[in-house]
Amino acid sequence: MERRQKETLTGGKSEGAEEMEPGIFRRFLAFFSAALFLAGMFQAMPVHAAGTGRPTVQVCGDTVGIYMETDGVMVISTSQIPTSDGLYADPAANIIKAGDYICSVNGTVLTSKRQLTEMVDACGGEPLELLIRRDGQEIPVSVQPVLSSDGTYKIGVWVRDNIQGIGTLTYVGENGTFGALGHAISDVDTGEILNLKEGELYLTEILSVVKGQKGVPGELQGVIHYEQGNRLGSITANSGMGIHGTIDSGAMAELDLQPAEIAWKEEVTTGPVQILASIDGNVCAYEAEITKIDDQAEDTNKSFTIRVTDDRLLGKTGGIVQGMSGSPILQNGRLVGAVTHVFVADASCGYGIFIENMLNLKE
Repeated sequence: MERRQKETLTGGKSEGAEEMEPGIFRRFLAFFSAALFLAGMFQAMPVHAAGTGRPTVQVCGDTVGIYMETDGVMVISTSQIPTSDGLYADPAANIIKAGDYICSVNGTVLTSKRQLTEMVDACGGEPLELLIRRDGQEIPVSVQPVLSSDGTYKIGVWVRDNIQGIGTLTYVGENGTFGALGHAISDVDTGEILNLKEGELYLTEILSVVKGQKGVPGELQGVIHYEQGNRLGSITANSGMGIHGTIDSGAMAELDLQPAEIAWKEEVTTGPVQILASIDGNVCAYEAEITKIDDQAEDTNKSFTIRVTDDRLLGKTGGIVQGMSGSPILQNGRLVGAVTHVFVADASCGYGIFIENMLNLKE
């Protein structure tokens, strides 16, 4: 996977995708939801505590850097193009739509938006046969490129092929399997869960914290150093329950891990909890409380409501900020779940997901 050696990350909103311009667009997110995510499923591998039958995992709380490449080139939108004859054309209109993935061009499998740009420009004005994936189905379509005012051929689509950002590692299970975020990574423009081709997890360095204010969620800002020595593991799944994958065996020592049994959802009660988060480079436990539980919630990412009560965290961040998504929540020493959402109107409050759902376990 090609990427820069160092990338600056913020939770700020992107300026948009690029219209087939390689190497410019890098959307940096502090992964978190102030809105909604869709449900999914992934079978994780916890460790069972000897003699108890109750699963145990290694609880984390470290902030991590995330790099993911899409399976196909994702279409953000279509648009009109100023043509060489002074008019405007929209060659992809009613053929390709936002959320589609362009999988191949004239039978050649696409691996990047750069490749798509080059193939379109090299077409000489001949129609292109595209294979797109829409709602899980592959559909062949034909698009007629137009010669744009800058002298290159274009089909009028805005695309992206990767996403990068920061989030929080929730747990590590048996054989190094991990879970993070507690929700899917979705495209900011289309709202669709990103189809993952491959991804990697890296150490990240937090540079500053923007405190949350009423109506404006705060964020962690930092950098990812993409040197091989900073790689933590591979990402193999992006589901509604979070991102999952495997930590490299040599990277386990880089993480702040502590064993903890999981709590079944029916054992979780309203009252005091601890949130593990790395705000300034070290994982700390911060006091909070569960104020409401909805174990039948239609959106499993909103199974319970939490409120930060720790003056240290409130002073540093204003409560829950972007980048804390996936922060482990413990009650009575057991892992209850993870932070998934922040309330835009009140940064001290948010939602959480049960660890039982993240692990896809049943008692």
